[in-house]
Amino acid sequence: MTDATPQGRIRPKDRDAIVQSLRAGVVPRVGQQHIQVGRVEEVRALVRDVERIAEGGSAIRFVIGEYGSGKTFFLNLIRSIALEKRLVTLHADLNPDRRLHATDGKARSLYAELMRNLATRARPEGGALASVVERFVSSALTDAKSRNLNPEVVIREKLAALSELVGGYDFAEVIAAYWRGHDSGNEVLKADAVKWLRGEFSTRTDARKALGVRTIIDDADVYDQLKLLARFVRLSGYDGLMVCLDELVNLYKMANTKARVSNYEQILRILNDCLQGSAEGLGFILGGTPEFLMDTRRGLYSYEALQSRLAQNTFAVGKLVDYSSPVLRLGNLTPEDLYVLLTKLRHVYSAGDPSAQRLPDEGLQGFMTHCSERIGEAYFRTPRSTVTAFINLLAVLEQNPGADWKELLGGVELAADVNPDLAPLAETEAGSPVAGADDELASFKL
Repeated sequence: MTDATPQGRIRPKDRDAIVQSLRAGVVPRVGQQHIQVGRVEEVRALVRDVERIAEGGSAIRFVIGEYGSGKTFFLNLIRSIALEKRLVTLHADLNPDRRLHATDGKARSLYAELMRNLATRARPEGGALASVVERFVSSALTDAKSRNLNPEVVIREKLAALSELVGGYDFAEVIAAYWRGHDSGNEVLKADAVKWLRGEFSTRTDARKALGVRTIIDDADVYDQLKLLARFVRLSGYDGLMVCLDELVNLYKMANTKARVSNYEQILRILNDCLQGSAEGLGFILGGTPEFLMDTRRGLYSYEALQSRLAQNTFAVGKLVDYSSPVLRLGNLTPEDLYVLLTKLRHVYSAGDPSAQRLPDEGLQGFMTHCSERIGEAYFRTPRSTVTAFINLLAVLEQNPGADWKELLGGVELAADVNPDLAPLAETEAGSPVAGADDELASFKL
């Protein structure tokens, strides 16, 4: 049997970030590799997608899992892998003010959030848009010097490929304006170019005055701009663009049928482009709950074209699986997976120091038994509340050296996660109704 004991010290900064995030019930932004367990085949399937994007192809996945099952953690893990594979990533959560399609600025709000979270390997925390543009300009300068040409001629030559896409001409003009600001030392012009790329100009008049372009990024242009950006990052020397969108259940919750269908039509457009290969170097990962996908009244299955494309493989029955489908259903963690997870959490909490661990292996099994008795099999199907309770237990043991874990377990209250997102949100739109890593433990058994 492979040894499941984690090895190595953990930096205090990473340890604190992981512990604080998990204790609050949210996904840590760093250190996912320290607590990743199970779901090896799902990760491999997404790594293949990342490689396809890097080769100039396209991919789309709907990551479907129960509330609290680890969708957001899985999306963040794949995003970190994409960064290591030299992709640029965008990520955002949908909410009542951020949608894929809208007419009142909510789609542009989603685009602006994506741009704020644009990340590269050098800047994984986000805010990397300016550095991507700067890298493009620097590569063009190097190319111009080697060819003894005017840099602006080389820049326009490189950007000519964008003119065939919707909005490509103005996009190229904005990049050229950034170069002029770079060449003349005009920081205001450079800032205005980045502001336009972020979708932060609200009127065409302001954009024309600042940059000489007649358009701005509006609600109707979001997906076209993402396709342009995917081409541009490849021109800048990166291998592609991955867009991670979470909390798509907020589309399912929309009470306005027309608005909901419009968002589903946008998803259909993205799905068709990615499956047909017409989007170059671009991939999407969309996270949602089973209700968001399969509800035939309000979910994606309520839209017939999406239902036919996302229907489950009829041959993948019983224990048979199909990881090549656009829909990737997150499998349940096994009890063995959860045991390894608790072992890793104990390791992280002690910052990798075995002498600082307050809970023995016997305590791990006792905690799992306690969870099983309290909430049944949900403790490994949707482990969020279990992880939070375990971190709380470790906190008490650390701060009270004389405490007995056996006595403490009797006071741990656990409840299965209940999805609060299934009730529809109130709509305020005009004319709309108002409503309320591989752990290698295949042979490991408890």
